[in-house]
Amino acid sequence: MITTEKKQAIITDLQKAKNDTGSSAVQVGILTARINELTEHLKVNKKDFMARRGLLQMVGQRKRNLKYIADKDSAAYLALIKKLGIRR
Repeated sequence: MITTEKKQAIITDLQKAKNDTGSSAVQVGILTARINELTEHLKVNKKDFMARRGLLQMVGQRKRNLKYIADKDSAAYLALIKKLGIRR
């Protein structure tokens, strides 16, 4: 689980307006942080198949959100994946 402080830092970094906490870009940022933490967990606990299933669900959700952003504004999509360090 990501801490509240880390989540708030991601939100303030990616939000478009002052009270923007749920836009697609913010959701992708939060999912990326959760995916990174779960990936580290799975490197240690190789047989944790429920965590692996959750990881795959989060990756799918992030992929759908990124597709939505790419369809709406390709420049914003490219800037977001560069900022988060995600492969295309």
